[in-house]
Amino acid sequence: MSEQVKDKPQKAEKKVKLPTEGPRAKEKAGRIKEPASAHVDEHVAHEDHPAAAVIPNSYQLGPSKPFPITTVSHILKEEITHHLQEMDYDPLLSREMTLTLCEVIRTRVKDLMIPRFKNVILVHIGQLNGQGLQISSRCLWDPNVDTFVSHSFKNTSLFCSATVYGLYFE
Repeated sequence: MSEQVKDKPQKAEKKVKLPTEGPRAKEKAGRIKEPASAHVDEHVAHEDHPAAAVIPNSYQLGPSKPFPITTVSHILKEEITHHLQEMDYDPLLSREMTLTLCEVIRTRVKDLMIPRFKNVILVHIGQLNGQGLQISSRCLWDPNVDTFVSHSFKNTSLFCSATVYGLYFE
């Protein structure tokens, strides 16, 4: 029996090393998690990130003015014709040109300062070889307020299809 008594203190001397750092140290150790309010307070009191500006609700369910389809259509025609009229198809140059066209169109549409509309611009440029092409896109759409403008262009060596989506943001 005295041997059993000596063995028990030896087992008690073995310690399990518990993680001591990090927010989940207690959870990993098998202890009860801290209440959620403690984590929220840590994020709110964090001084590295300034508080985000709080914008009050406007309770506006529709646009104050519609998306200017005709103006955006003129922008598309002008920019595509201006940039691609004399261009010959080159795969590397076409890649750069799609990015350039997207940026130019995006800048001009943003200059219109259309309130509460998000703009998505898609430009496709390809070689003109008599082939067919179908372009499709899908998104969550509200037919009452969301709209799009599209323009297609061809010259002797390339084609271009550009689309601007005007999506109302509540």
